[in-house]
Amino acid sequence: MKDITNTYVNRELSWLDFNARVLQEAADKRVPIIDRLHFLGIFSNNLDEFFRVRYATIKRIQLSGKDAASQLGGIQASPLMEMITKTVIQQQSESLKILDIISEELKTHNIFIINEQEILDSQTLFLKHYFEQVVLPDLVIIMLQEEHSMPILRNDAAYMAVRMLNSSKLPQYALIEIQKSIDRFVVLPKEGDRDYIILIDDILRYFLSDIFKIFNFKSIEAHMIKITRDGELDIDSDLSKGFVRKLKDSLKDRELGDPVRFVYDKSIHEDTLRFLMRKMGIDQMDSIIPGGRYHNRRDYIRFPSLGRKALKYDKIKPLPILAFEQGKSMFDVIKVQDRLVYSPYHSFSYIVKLLREAAIDPRVKYIKITIYRLAKNSQIASALINAAKNGKAVTACIELQARFDEQANIKAAEHMEANGINVIFGVTGLKVHSKICIIGRLENNKIKRYGFVGTGNFNEATALYYTDFTLLTAHRGILKDFEKVFNFFETNYKIYSYKHIVTSPNHTQSKLYKLINKEIEKAKSGQMAHIKLKMNSFSNHKLVDKLYEASRAGVKIQMIVRGICCLIPGVPGMSENIEVISIVDRFLEHTRLFIFGIGDDEIMYISSADWMTRNLENRIEVSCPIYDPQVRSQLRAIFDLCWSDNVKARLINLERPNTYKVTGSTPVRSQMDAFELIENEL
Repeated sequence: MKDITNTYVNRELSWLDFNARVLQEAADKRVPIIDRLHFLGIFSNNLDEFFRVRYATIKRIQLSGKDAASQLGGIQASPLMEMITKTVIQQQSESLKILDIISEELKTHNIFIINEQEILDSQTLFLKHYFEQVVLPDLVIIMLQEEHSMPILRNDAAYMAVRMLNSSKLPQYALIEIQKSIDRFVVLPKEGDRDYIILIDDILRYFLSDIFKIFNFKSIEAHMIKITRDGELDIDSDLSKGFVRKLKDSLKDRELGDPVRFVYDKSIHEDTLRFLMRKMGIDQMDSIIPGGRYHNRRDYIRFPSLGRKALKYDKIKPLPILAFEQGKSMFDVIKVQDRLVYSPYHSFSYIVKLLREAAIDPRVKYIKITIYRLAKNSQIASALINAAKNGKAVTACIELQARFDEQANIKAAEHMEANGINVIFGVTGLKVHSKICIIGRLENNKIKRYGFVGTGNFNEATALYYTDFTLLTAHRGILKDFEKVFNFFETNYKIYSYKHIVTSPNHTQSKLYKLINKEIEKAKSGQMAHIKLKMNSFSNHKLVDKLYEASRAGVKIQMIVRGICCLIPGVPGMSENIEVISIVDRFLEHTRLFIFGIGDDEIMYISSADWMTRNLENRIEVSCPIYDPQVRSQLRAIFDLCWSDNVKARLINLERPNTYKVTGSTPVRSQMDAFELIENEL
């Protein structure tokens, strides 16, 4: 039997390696100091979601009694959970050290993060007013009694556990819930050229005696705790309920999910810790993390900039696509040639402008679009509603189960329906993760199709810091295939064939096998054989095995994988022809690009799909071929630039994971150098 533990990296442990790369950004002194705090927040937020989803799934597998090793890459659930907890404790400890270092460095910029014991006399009046006017009205205090059941603590909310001692031998316990409506960081009045910031946690500690003065205590102490709950949705199977109703009910139940992680201040009194864990039902199957004084460090994503522009990355100025800046109709430009929008280097507003033009163009008859995650105040949704009000037939396929955006998508769907848009919810059992749009326009008494396809969500907010490709095209064959995808949403009992695009769940995996096999045959016959891949995650073991086979045949494989990578590169006799790097920098690498072959034999796709089982078997995905020579040249140059990165690229391997790639004497930082590449060559 094959020892798969030496063939694949466990996906959960690989993900923790990725989050360690995020933590490296927080430690990197080349990163502006306030952005380093933001990376600390991203690291913490990533961990929250990891425990709500992946750790919760492992716990469910463990409780089910099923064979876990076959589902978890050769590792049983219990030892895997122990490895995760051990790794997270180490990473959390490292993050606290980094936070201390940053706090000290901030002082050199006259920025002081103070606690309740460091408050200046000149600040007390401001704090008293702030506490009484802002904090106290929203304060939720929960008194805890031995004989009463513990109230349900909200998932990932911040709680302060209070222990009071008075004349009684038994301590009195309470919880203070810190409301999300209250800013975590409070900017205090300046003292000369010094800026002061205090966390709301420390304001509560400062006024702790005032809050609990009626209890006549002899001593009082407070420590932060945090609980993370299973974030999976258990959808009701009741056929009498509509899907939206069932999803809404499931979202309510999510807040009551089983605990999977408990984080506590390691200086908390042992009696308090035992009391809380017993009342909350925390056991050894949960990840129990001793932490520092402050939890919910995800809030550092919103650490105030204090007007210190020099301590943050400069705001980017997107580069223009000149063809769209000449005052012509966007349809006229796209009709002549495909165009690539590469955000955030190009503005995502070009996509919005196309939809807005379509909304008022009397020749446009219909718009069809898939939606996975919308911006909070979505310009995309606004343009679609505008089109519907102008009599266009607008169809929006909205994925209601986009994780943690379910409530927002339900609200968007209801708003669109109320404004005349035909809203559909895809296919039962499959998430609609494809990013496609078709615009039908009447030209010469015939409908001519225009459209776009992307690697990322049609979301103008995330487009500011996600790198993504969006192809704008009038290619007849590609857009005819897009129509079939929308037909599949309506008649999903029928499996469609496609001449150009590649779709999941029925075709992607087999097509990838064929493309890899073609390179294997070329290598075996002595020809140049090359595969270049860029994606977010790679965890499908069958495709890992296929690339191992290609490597053994002599195919040269270059992979840029931001997150999970279960493939082990560089192993003699297995993967010596495979190299893998990961780039973590200012922007979130989100592009998916697949290139097979070289020269005249080159085949190129952009895609909504990573090489994960869920993308291949459980989602509706679209990979779109790139035919236009100029766009192909652009994408090839972008991949090669990323591959040349020797500043922010890390090597993915087993021996020394996350080692920075060091090559050549000239520094190449692909995310920054992309501006010059696009401006000068593209």
